[in-house]
Amino acid sequence: MTAPWLDIIGMGDDGLDSLLPAARARLNAAEVVVASPRLHALCPALPGERVSWPSPFDALIGRLRGLRGRPVAVLATGDPLWFSVGARIGQELDPAEIRYHPQLSAFQLACARLGWPLADVETLTVHGRAPERILPFVAPGTRLLVLTSGPEAPTQIARLLTDRGYGPSVLTVLAHLGGQSESRISGLASGWRREVPAFHVLAVECVGDSGAQIISRAPGLPDDLFHHDGKITKREVRAVTLAKLMPQRGALLWDVGAGCGSIGIEWMRAACDARAIGIDPREDRRDMAMENALSLGVPGFDMVLGRAPEAFGGLPAPDAVFLGGGLSHAAADAALGALKPLGRLVANAVTLQSEAVLLALHDRLGGELTRLSVARARPVGGMTGWGPMMPVTQWSLLKR
Repeated sequence: MTAPWLDIIGMGDDGLDSLLPAARARLNAAEVVVASPRLHALCPALPGERVSWPSPFDALIGRLRGLRGRPVAVLATGDPLWFSVGARIGQELDPAEIRYHPQLSAFQLACARLGWPLADVETLTVHGRAPERILPFVAPGTRLLVLTSGPEAPTQIARLLTDRGYGPSVLTVLAHLGGQSESRISGLASGWRREVPAFHVLAVECVGDSGAQIISRAPGLPDDLFHHDGKITKREVRAVTLAKLMPQRGALLWDVGAGCGSIGIEWMRAACDARAIGIDPREDRRDMAMENALSLGVPGFDMVLGRAPEAFGGLPAPDAVFLGGGLSHAAADAALGALKPLGRLVANAVTLQSEAVLLALHDRLGGELTRLSVARARPVGGMTGWGPMMPVTQWSLLKR
């Protein structure tokens, strides 16, 4: 078994005083210490060689591999496995080579200052990411703790909240937690004009006004939340489709014939860290889908221009595939071949020609066939009647 040579050490804002004896001993024994300038400044008297984060950050992995076998310490803030560098390094190096030394996280310290039970709080990060990532979690009464990427982040988040009817929300900036410069700044999202330190965690108590936008992470968002050209999987059918696709944490969906991106976007909203790649031949629809993804809080949604199955080449293997456009035997066979074991394939058809393809696929491959018929109430003269939508034939299959 490989002996650990790399120590990833979480540090608080009080520097060396925050470390347990074992972590401090490993730091003093390190021949090389990798850290940000801020953390280097908190421990000025170490004997090891100092190395700052390389740029781009991915170069750090190569640098660490080049140091393999020597005693090396990487300093991180708080818990190195919670939205921090330790998780990234652990994906690339053998875990047997790494020894982790966690510190109290900013989330734990923030909850202690605010008196919030951590189990009842959504913990998020927008560090190096778009602030729109908080939007799927915004709802009346929700409490958020957000790791930010600089002093401008609270202003950006306050604007997002205000634009969606959450101007009364209380924002609290907790800076330099646990250090001598610890500070606390609070105010309402509406009219937020505060200057804050760069290094902080942002606490948000979500309070909606009478016009607050209330949208669930459960599938089936209203159609009018999406910018579309009429080619959209309607909300009732979308909810059933997502139920068959079964979003899961970290799972990847191919949304084929993505159009405005409604299926892929709701897939990502439904499960933490879920990913989606939309595939569509039209550039205007790609732009429309990317706009929808940003406004609905999943800026990581990706789009590929192309047609099925040719566009599948080079894409990472999916956990689920939705065929909403470009339906053919070739596309279905290629999607099924690309799916990981226990992957889900779902295809919808509204035309007789597409339905014939699904019937043939069912005869050949098995799976489940469902007929979906939805009607919505609409005015009929001075009265109200049912307006039926086009029926949808749905074929779904679990890959064994």
